[in-house]
Amino acid sequence: MNRDGAIKPESDEILDQPMGDAQEIDFEIIELLFFAYRDFISDPDAILDRSGFGRAHHRVVHFVNREPGLTVAALLETLKITKQSLARVLKELVDSGYVAQVAGPEDRRQRRLYPTRRGRELALALARPQSCRIANALEGLDESGRAVVKAFLSGMINPAARTDSPE
Repeated sequence: MNRDGAIKPESDEILDQPMGDAQEIDFEIIELLFFAYRDFISDPDAILDRSGFGRAHHRVVHFVNREPGLTVAALLETLKITKQSLARVLKELVDSGYVAQVAGPEDRRQRRLYPTRRGRELALALARPQSCRIANALEGLDESGRAVVKAFLSGMINPAARTDSPE
């Protein structure tokens, strides 16, 4: 710490100018993605917070509702998380009555996940404000404009993680 009370950085060089576009980095799009994501998740976050849930719960509820009967293994693959990461979240959702876990018909060790009525209501409550944001953002675009948006978002996903190829 110096005489002014300021902490001296490791480097003697202090940069007082914002990063420019010299490195050919698209800071404008990066920042728009930050802000869009912040606002896109803000409504569901508020709903989840009232239940003591977080974004991990949201993802599980979403995908279980989109594909009832999804196996735990398939959900792990979709979310690209470990079994340990899923275990606590899934237990809370099952114990709270949002998701039902059923033994597989052929292999009793296999666990299939189904939404309960309560889980379906939560998934819809979380998706409605997001759907409204999407509709507002796409307002005025024709199908080709919508296709460009879908292609852009699909292009942001790692190729190995894509479930559908962009059209």
